[in-house]
Amino acid sequence: MRATASKAAVRYNHSPSEANEELSMVKHTVRFSVDLTINEGRFDAFAGIAQEMILRTQREPGALGYDWCLSSDRRRCRILETYADSNAVLAHLTGPVVQEFVPKLLETSSLSRFEVYGNPGPKAAQMLAGVGAEIFELWQGLSR
Repeated sequence: MRATASKAAVRYNHSPSEANEELSMVKHTVRFSVDLTINEGRFDAFAGIAQEMILRTQREPGALGYDWCLSSDRRRCRILETYADSNAVLAHLTGPVVQEFVPKLLETSSLSRFEVYGNPGPKAAQMLAGVGAEIFELWQGLSR
């Protein structure tokens, strides 16, 4: 890690400690990919709940991204979520978006897949495992 940070420091005119800080910040980012199958005839209800969840997630300071992608037939939805760190993940999981609105959302859809990328922290990992999420720890990569 030090060699990588030193190379980054030279290449981008940062001190090695600044480069190490940048690399460690990347390690702390946590992403979710959540796939839902929307129940027949429930799209309008699903869409209303989604809008409320998006509005409330915007108020969470550690939520960096919360994108809802829809298949062309409006039967499948993929939510791509990005959190600043494990504290932001735990705040989201224990906050009103998840506690109040996910149960409502699951009345209109079913969970098909849930993947977590990065370290969500031990308490969040336990909560996520309880709903069947698969956690992929950061191994290596590049984020800018």
